[in-house]
Amino acid sequence: MALDVTDPPAQATAATGTDLVAMARADGVQFLLALFVDLTGKPCAKLVPVSAADALQHEGVGFAGYAVGAIGQQPSDPDLIALPDLASYTPLPWVRDGLALVHCDPHVAGEPWQYAPRVVLKALLERARAEGLDLQVGAEVEYFLVTRGADGTLVPADVKDVAAQPCYDARGLTRMYDHLTAVSGAMNALGWGNYANDHEDANGQFEQNFAYADALTTADRVVTARYLISVLAEQRGMTATFMPKPFGDRTGSGLHLHLSLWRGGEPLFPDAADARGFGLSGTAYAFLAGILDHAAGLQAVLAPTVNSYKRTGARSTRSGATWSPRLASYGGNDRTHLVRIPDGDRIEVRGGDGSANPYLAAGALLAAGLDGIGRGLDPGPAGSGVTELPPTLLHAVDALRADPVVAGALDAAGPGVCDYFAGLKREEFLDWHAAVGPWEVDRYLTAF
Repeated sequence: MALDVTDPPAQATAATGTDLVAMARADGVQFLLALFVDLTGKPCAKLVPVSAADALQHEGVGFAGYAVGAIGQQPSDPDLIALPDLASYTPLPWVRDGLALVHCDPHVAGEPWQYAPRVVLKALLERARAEGLDLQVGAEVEYFLVTRGADGTLVPADVKDVAAQPCYDARGLTRMYDHLTAVSGAMNALGWGNYANDHEDANGQFEQNFAYADALTTADRVVTARYLISVLAEQRGMTATFMPKPFGDRTGSGLHLHLSLWRGGEPLFPDAADARGFGLSGTAYAFLAGILDHAAGLQAVLAPTVNSYKRTGARSTRSGATWSPRLASYGGNDRTHLVRIPDGDRIEVRGGDGSANPYLAAGALLAAGLDGIGRGLDPGPAGSGVTELPPTLLHAVDALRADPVVAGALDAAGPGVCDYFAGLKREEFLDWHAAVGPWEVDRYLTAF
């Protein structure tokens, strides 16, 4: 049964305060997911009973870091201690009665762990705040709802979703009504401001939008949304996947990020007198130019998997459009560019996909944009970009290693993170490259 979005449960609204036990008990919470993500975006958590919430708040909870995954530890290293950020406390009665989630910052030996993505973003945001700047971010979360067929192949969960151009189809949207309204109702009850839910360009693909917020809050919400969407889909016998390109002949899933800089509560991007006609200020153009200048290295963070480059390198899809950028260019309300200007309030970066770690993505884009401002860059005329984006993950990793600004962003909380991340991604590419697949067998088996 779908959540009644007109009457959300009272306990769903996240409380604010300085006492985790009091907040949890006020919401009838019995267990807390103490959660953080590794560098790949994998959500890692321990389930903490509310009776231990005071210890969680003041002492944290321990994890064997090497077992976590991509977070810069070896088996011999001391525990990661996850300390909760109470501002991120989120009741989740739609998942389980009495459950809440709180995002945590991993520490080692009493210090924030530099390999933790949330710690990296917080370090970059502090640098910006030292200059009086705040980054606001909106995120478009796209995903597929799928099941596996009798022969093991991946198919859309809605067996009737077979149209060549299914985007915005009201019937496909209605068939997934229960799932979509459950997610929408949860977002709104939590105060996220869900304002649209739609069937995207590929069969089985959907997008659910919520209002922008400060960069850290939005990154937390993307992680929470992925968890919420995945669990609610599982409850209905489906798998929600944020894999960039699960189907070779269909549009991939992006994580488009809308960015704006603010100072003292005032936006810095709008300028009605913009001679180029997009309504942007000189500060906005310099920020945009920084992103274009560092586009190749940024793609290793925005599109961090082998599969990502099946999306950005797509030649065609069933619908006739890929909706993913090929060049480091910008333009107005034109979805073929890496950077789109939907209006004078913000810019939209379209290079990211569903595998992007939202903390690293927001932080790297901030660093690139601030470098553009610091160097006084200008992006040139709209549509003038001729630089191609990296064709594979290996190309993107090489560009990341060669870019001191984007590499420095990953190392914002401490050295070694970029080299570690780049090494993991290089090995990921080589693992894929070493596997023999059906394409090779079909092409070469009797070719010689």
